Amino acid sequence: MTSTRVWQGHDLGTRTVSYTERDAILYALAVGAGADRLDLVYERDLRVLPTFALTLAQWAPDALGTLGAFDVTTAVHGQQRLTVKGPLERAGELVTSARVTDVWDKGSAAVFDVRVDCDRFTATWSIFAPGAGGFGGARGPSAPSRPDRPADHRLTVPTHSRQAALYRLLGDRHAMHIDPEAAKAAGLPRPFLHGLCTLAAALLPLADALGAHPADLAELEARFAAPVFPGDQLALHGWTGDDTGARFEASAGDGRPVLTGGHARFAPAAPTREETPDA
Repeated sequence: MTSTRVWQGHDLGTRTVSYTERDAILYALAVGAGADRLDLVYERDLRVLPTFALTLAQWAPDALGTLGAFDVTTAVHGQQRLTVKGPLERAGELVTSARVTDVWDKGSAAVFDVRVDCDRFTATWSIFAPGAGGFGGARGPSAPSRPDRPADHRLTVPTHSRQAALYRLLGDRHAMHIDPEAAKAAGLPRPFLHGLCTLAAALLPLADALGAHPADLAELEARFAAPVFPGDQLALHGWTGDDTGARFEASAGDGRPVLTGGHARFAPAAPTREETPDA
């Protein structure tokens, strides 16, 4: 395997990715949107969830693993950031470019930050790679602290037994999410849910609690603290701020944190014609 340090700044190139209305609807269903959310699952009034963009850019961290930067059988997704620059069309194509912006040394592991840019979003994956650390680099930023007050929102995020099998059809086909033997090789007792699926599922009730539409997401950040197994029911705690957003975290039924350091901000809803004052 190539020395870890040399991947800092590595250019992963450019890729044009395309999608259809069907892909966007399948995504909404896979992350937990109900059949009654017609604006998310029915083409007549379809709005595309901004986190769908992360499935379109998944090629970038996958490409880095294929190049040999880390062991793809043991590396896991540690953190995700997303900045939305504009809404995704119902269908179309995007020109995306990617590079490794940072490689952090955690001692026994390394964290690779892979940034993907296009005209609609910027997204950064942090990939935690056991065994790739110890090269003398900086440790990187620490986790954000939890708000020191009771949560403003206490919500439930259900998952279902088929969710990982469904979500993988959107592009992230790592075997550990479907194959029991691959999951055991990664140190887990059974296949587990994709972190990005867990994160997107949490945003649906959070947006509702904030009086926002999930398609109006503007910024997102969260760390994946522990795996979620399909069928788990999560407890989501949210702390509202002084903007159209909230800090949040989620835990599984046994109390273990699964999402930490979360922050989501939603753009204010555009005024309707009736709400727009006359000129």
